[in-house]
Amino acid sequence: MSTATRVIEPLLYTPEEAAEALRLGRSTVYELMADGVLAYVKQGRCRRIKVTVLKAFVAEMPSETTTH
Repeated sequence: MSTATRVIEPLLYTPEEAAEALRLGRSTVYELMADGVLAYVKQGRCRRIKVTVLKAFVAEMPSETTTH
């Protein structure tokens, strides 16, 4: 008998989860939210960032190129 567990991908991240996913500091994510760079939804006192917003943020980040 198989007891497969279904993994549900989150649609909303807490700022702390977003920071971990982006490999940034928690305060950096809060600063990006305050500056309007990362849009968020607010339900009561909770702030959540849509996964689509995080993906768009990463896609729009400029690539660093180095020349030697």
